[in-house]
Amino acid sequence: MDLAAKLKAIRAKEGLTQAEFCELMGFSISTYKKQEASMFEMGYSTLSKLVNHPQFKKYTLWLMTGDTAPACGQVSPV
Repeated sequence: MDLAAKLKAIRAKEGLTQAEFCELMGFSISTYKKQEASMFEMGYSTLSKLVNHPQFKKYTLWLMTGDTAPACGQVSPV
């Protein structure tokens, strides 16, 4: 699964629209839509903000590697 698909999966699991997700994260919706459409990859600072956000931190391992570690609180949205 590529990064764009993983971003969509996380957002869907959390029940957020693109607009809601971007408002919560402080992201530009136009840029985020391009990232979800695989038009370009998310930069380090944006990715870092996502994986360190309390609501989304539980997906960090899965987002970065595809693995999970439920005992450590690292889960998959799918």
